[in-house]
Amino acid sequence: MKQRIMMLLLFFPRVLWSQYAATLEAEIAVDRNQNGQKFEVLFEPEWRTSLTDNTEMTFLGQIRLDAIGDLGPNASKPANYDGVNGPMVHSNHAAMTIREWYIDTQVADSFWRVGKQQVVWGQADGVRVLDVINPQSYREAFLDDFEDARIPLWMINMELAVGENGNLQGLWIPDLSYNEQAARSSPFAITSPSLVRSSSFGNQVYTKPKNNIQDSDYGIRYSTFIDGWDLTANYFYHYHDNPTPYRQFENEKLTFSNRHNRNHLVGGTASKAFGSFTLRTEVGLNSDTFHLKRLDESDRGDSSGVHRSSEIATLVGIDWQGFENTMVSMQWYRSTILDDDPQLYRPKTNTLFSLLYRRSLQNEVWELEALGLHSKSTNDGSVQLKVSYVLNSNLNVWLGADLFYGQRVGLFGQFREANRVTVGFKWGI
Repeated sequence: MKQRIMMLLLFFPRVLWSQYAATLEAEIAVDRNQNGQKFEVLFEPEWRTSLTDNTEMTFLGQIRLDAIGDLGPNASKPANYDGVNGPMVHSNHAAMTIREWYIDTQVADSFWRVGKQQVVWGQADGVRVLDVINPQSYREAFLDDFEDARIPLWMINMELAVGENGNLQGLWIPDLSYNEQAARSSPFAITSPSLVRSSSFGNQVYTKPKNNIQDSDYGIRYSTFIDGWDLTANYFYHYHDNPTPYRQFENEKLTFSNRHNRNHLVGGTASKAFGSFTLRTEVGLNSDTFHLKRLDESDRGDSSGVHRSSEIATLVGIDWQGFENTMVSMQWYRSTILDDDPQLYRPKTNTLFSLLYRRSLQNEVWELEALGLHSKSTNDGSVQLKVSYVLNSNLNVWLGADLFYGQRVGLFGQFREANRVTVGFKWGI
């Protein structure tokens, strides 16, 4: 026994190392009526360790506490999560979850990441064209950074070098988790008729895919570098992360059957630096998208209230870093339904503009950031402002404001009553 212990002590230091870290973040939000919207504390521990000479494991946890609890949802586990995903503890005031947990290893010339993780396709600010691998939490509408809003999924992620500059990535995602919407009582509950059916309009029934093998998502991406251009070609076969509410009548009662639909997404990205400018483009063609039609509650027709069509989305962005410690990014985004219907809530073409300004001062002690999004189609938008200050290498504090404007039926205007001021800090432990 003593010899075995000595052998283990000699073996593990050679192949096993560990790194521990954690962050503690707190943020207070006060709405336009000077009511507390949230008083949230996030604790996120991180552990990285070596299992063998070429195999590492990463674990990221998250504990969220909110003293106000208005952002919900309720004590039950949200229905959008698969049985293998979602919070282990959940209520209006607390949630505890495994944020990410994966193993990295190399086999011959291939790299494998297996476990719960995020995969990012595309580089757009504030909108998503190809970055749809992971579903998203909309507890606070569109205000969270994508990295924080994405819901990590259990998957197998493989990358293989192809040729001199090429890389081939393959994804298998048996995790049947989808977008998490804000609770109905939340200030960020989605109410726009172009996106959801009102609960007062009929009964709501939600069903989701159940077979983790047959209903898996699959993705493949080829990336390369040619003459200064970063290029990718992408394909993703998946369920839409938002369910579609189909209308039906049963025993003279109006019911909306909310269920997810399959889609083929084909697209690509291209980016290149031209001096202080960087040009970014992104395009995605969706084979099947589903859009709500105007309905009359008294109408007993056969219409499901849903229009199915292919859709193409395009984004062009220009980043400029001509001044020291300053970055300005402008984007033009357009999505077009290829088969229009006069009864649709949304227009055939949606056009969105964005402007991001970021500047650091006094050797990056201060940072100013402003992000504006404006929808030309619905004449509404949002503005996010943030001023942060680095007290020391581990502690950052900030003051911000999140503002929405426009009509209540718009994507952004529906949240105009949720305008708020925020203050918070992040401490690296």
